[in-house]
Amino acid sequence: MSTREADRISAAEETLNTLFDISQLLNTGLDKETLATCVGLIESGVNPEALAAVIQELKRESAATKTSRTANGR
Repeated sequence: MSTREADRISAAEETLNTLFDISQLLNTGLDKETLATCVGLIESGVNPEALAAVIQELKRESAATKTSRTANGR
């Protein structure tokens, strides 16, 4: 691996760590892997607002499913 590539990877890791810290401060509930996936999608051209809406909907659905399972004794 060249020095240039190593520097690029190091910078990307540092950026992801900073984004994760911000994510934690904002209580997004996203882990590093999910956050990295979201960043990759946005870099690929996915609309950030649409992605945020999908994530919010998935969280609502997950919470509803957990509530339903708890109410049904599962």
